[in-house]
Amino acid sequence: MATKLTVPISEEQIRALKVGDQVSLSGVVFTGRDAAHKYMIENFIDGACPDSEKATYDLLKKGLANSVIYHCGPVVRTRDDGKYEFVAAGPTTSIREEPYQGAVISHFGLRAVIGKGGMGDKTLAACKEHGAVYLHAIGGAATLIAESVKEVLSVHKLDLGVPEAFWEIRVEDFLCVVTMDSHGDSLHDRIRAQSEAKLRDILASP
Repeated sequence: MATKLTVPISEEQIRALKVGDQVSLSGVVFTGRDAAHKYMIENFIDGACPDSEKATYDLLKKGLANSVIYHCGPVVRTRDDGKYEFVAAGPTTSIREEPYQGAVISHFGLRAVIGKGGMGDKTLAACKEHGAVYLHAIGGAATLIAESVKEVLSVHKLDLGVPEAFWEIRVEDFLCVVTMDSHGDSLHDRIRAQSEAKLRDILASP
């Protein structure tokens, strides 16, 4: 049975999760991938926030605290009433955010990152230090995942492009699996080690 998590999420709830646990996530989360992460590092973390970006910083600082960022480049349509709607919302390959993710977790107080494919040692260390997890979403199920997106609340930095903007969305029962936990365990590292051991056995066979 999936553990139900509702944003805002406490550190205690995150520390209770282990690799392999299923999660059903509800609440307000933000999408953000390559350009969004680079933007956060350059404007908010590595230097003083420019005056022109202060409103966005204040919004993200409040919105991401104890919340979730989803590595996703959605397909979005505009409805007849002028509101946005997600048509597809599949996860993006997360390893591209590895240079940035640890610093973003630390600075903004994230509790979870959603994506596919896993992340590296820096992100795993940040999860352990700050009480966060990596949640693996189902690749290739973009339209199914979009059904979990019940409302598009707003979009920020649309000048980065539709896939790269920060989409503020409300999700219900977004199903994921914990594959990197706050205790230093990574399912991706386990599988990599097992695969390497199996390969060595195969190569050593006569």
